[in-house]
Amino acid sequence: MWVFYGLPIVHPDSLLIITINGVGLVIEGVYVTIFFIFSNNKKRKRICFYLLIEIVFMAAVVLITLLVFQTTQKRSMFVGILAIVFNIGMYTSPLTVMRMVIKTKSVKYMPFTLSLFNFLNGVVWVIYALLKFDINVLIPNGLGALSGLVQLILYAWFYRTTKWDEDDKAPAQQVQLSEI
Repeated sequence: MWVFYGLPIVHPDSLLIITINGVGLVIEGVYVTIFFIFSNNKKRKRICFYLLIEIVFMAAVVLITLLVFQTTQKRSMFVGILAIVFNIGMYTSPLTVMRMVIKTKSVKYMPFTLSLFNFLNGVVWVIYALLKFDINVLIPNGLGALSGLVQLILYAWFYRTTKWDEDDKAPAQQVQLSEI
């Protein structure tokens, strides 16, 4: 969605948005391709089904955007709102893990690096949005930076109460093929 948002026919002067999200789209494509290659048939069918839904949805968004909205301002607003919704979904997905951290008083299943880079990603995009005065980038990434900050605070708060059981980490030579 952000790649489409960054196109000049939707939102002019968004070279940074289209390049960074375009590279991210390529990396995700490589990841999905590798996953697809090494998956069984059941998982391949599921991947194909979800990709088909995504392609149909994006085709509908592109058609509606180009046929219904005649100005880049209206196109930016329409695609921007959709991008905001999906970006907020991405940033709020760790809420279930944050709830588990509070409930168990353990950060065992909340990786620090993921929380840190979630926060840093939000902050960088907030700075960009403030420089370009782009509200569609500011809203979701401001919430994302806030979400990342809350995760880091939770990590610092519950780090000492976490019981790092060594039993969960079996040495590589003791892992059986059936467990993989």
